[in-house]
Amino acid sequence: MNIHEYQAKELFRKYGVAVPKGGVAYTGAEAAKVADELGGPVWVVKSQIHAGGRGAGRFKEDPDGKGGVRVVKSVDEVKSNAETMIGSTLVTKQTGPDGKEVKRVYIEDGCDIKRELYLSMLIDRATSRVTVMASTEGGMDIEEVAEKTPEKILMIAIDPATGIQGHHCRRVAFGLGLEGDQVKSCTKFLSAMYKAFNELDASMVEINPLVVTGAGDVIALDAKVNFDDNALYRHKDLMELRDESEEDPAELEAAKHDLNYIKLDGSIGCMVNGAGLAMATMDIIKLVGGSPANFLDVGGGATKERVTTAFKIILSDANVEGILVNIFGGIMRCDVIAEGVVAAAREVSLHVPLVVRLEGTNVELGKKILADSGLAITSADNLADAAEKVVKAVKEAA
Repeated sequence: MNIHEYQAKELFRKYGVAVPKGGVAYTGAEAAKVADELGGPVWVVKSQIHAGGRGAGRFKEDPDGKGGVRVVKSVDEVKSNAETMIGSTLVTKQTGPDGKEVKRVYIEDGCDIKRELYLSMLIDRATSRVTVMASTEGGMDIEEVAEKTPEKILMIAIDPATGIQGHHCRRVAFGLGLEGDQVKSCTKFLSAMYKAFNELDASMVEINPLVVTGAGDVIALDAKVNFDDNALYRHKDLMELRDESEEDPAELEAAKHDLNYIKLDGSIGCMVNGAGLAMATMDIIKLVGGSPANFLDVGGGATKERVTTAFKIILSDANVEGILVNIFGGIMRCDVIAEGVVAAAREVSLHVPLVVRLEGTNVELGKKILADSGLAITSADNLADAAEKVVKAVKEAA
């Protein structure tokens, strides 16, 4: 689960992580009130959407204008810029061309920036530990830094038995070129950040940029926090921070039916049982020249109704030009899948090629249900055969 920058900073404050003062606003008048309370003389007006690159982004309504993060020097400017942003659609490199509507802005104190750095904490699967990642290249895409100048990225894995220690913090501080009181400020900052990461069951905390002020303080100028969905049952307060308007409607609908669905950019919809098989299916589609439109795991005990819902969700994506159903029936029965596929195809008036590969429990009954349906369903003998057939069908239909 993701949250907005202003929500992340509110959590940071509770744990003693240094952030500038600020407040959220939903109208221009509210923005002016927040600015008055902060006092100025410089403020930053920040669009709040679940996407990075807001400062470099552009609004659809004014593509040649300013981005989604603006530095201003009067309360009137705070108000006018907030009014311009709220209700407009911000397009960044992370939103895609459709962009996202800005429904609120964050008004923040201006900051005397001396240096911009990068800092994050995440779960490193290679070490199975919380890992600190830091770089002197703040304000840039960390992916670009990793590709072009990987030597500028410092990574330190934290042993969970000891937690973060002073020597970890000093290594980070010295690696970032900090000195004197800046090292103490960084140590305090990292210790608080590590505590927040663990107690909140975060999966990632990213601060880009982390800034050193003219006074030598280390402050989080931005904040991005992701939480482990599997741990949210322990954090009802965090669940209240969820903004469903920022999430994909199809993914929300899938979650209501216990379906694991993630929308992708391809044209071949996938419905598979089991995450590993789903990944393999996507890989083979790519191998034979296609591109998956989604990851969708219906689970091992899906009902006919859940399968029908899954099928509808796939077809709700306008980019889908063909569908591959790949089921290995262990706990899941092939006849249940077949019934769900037929019911959904009839209900939504199937208009794209459909290839189905079934194997396992009640496979012959499942194949008979598909064959007797009267629908244009292509059966496949194995996964490679299924991938080749659906890619070929999509290309022929184009």
